[in-house]
Amino acid sequence: MRPARPADVEAIAELRAVVMRPDLERLGRYDEHRVRQRLRDGFSPRHTSIIVSAGTFAGSIALRPAEDCLWLEHFYLSPALQGRGLGSAVLRTLLARTDTSGDLVRLNVLRGSPAGRLYERHGFTVQTQDAVDVFMLRRPKGNPPGEGTS
Repeated sequence: MRPARPADVEAIAELRAVVMRPDLERLGRYDEHRVRQRLRDGFSPRHTSIIVSAGTFAGSIALRPAEDCLWLEHFYLSPALQGRGLGSAVLRTLLARTDTSGDLVRLNVLRGSPAGRLYERHGFTVQTQDAVDVFMLRRPKGNPPGEGTS
């Protein structure tokens, strides 16, 4: 992984559109412009890492500080690289850091997305959900419930 730069925004926006399209279409929520613009509007290079595989852009992941936690956002991996353990390796790396720092990690995933199973395997639990999103939380390992908040 490497730190993101402002110039990475369009590559990430395009990957987001490709990766999220099946789930957004299934939910009746796909919009060609909006899927890219939401990434552009929320992109923070300071909190984003670029995933590199074989020397090329493979995806992105962000950990954005919030009041009581870190939000895991913009985790996209090239479809050609999915299912090979790269996403799990990236999550293990980031979550080892949040375990050390004692931070809660929150995320939301589209309802019915296969990514939800990946997050559950890495210790995230469902907190709430609505017709579109599932909101998940992961407490830092080694901290009892109620501890480890930022």
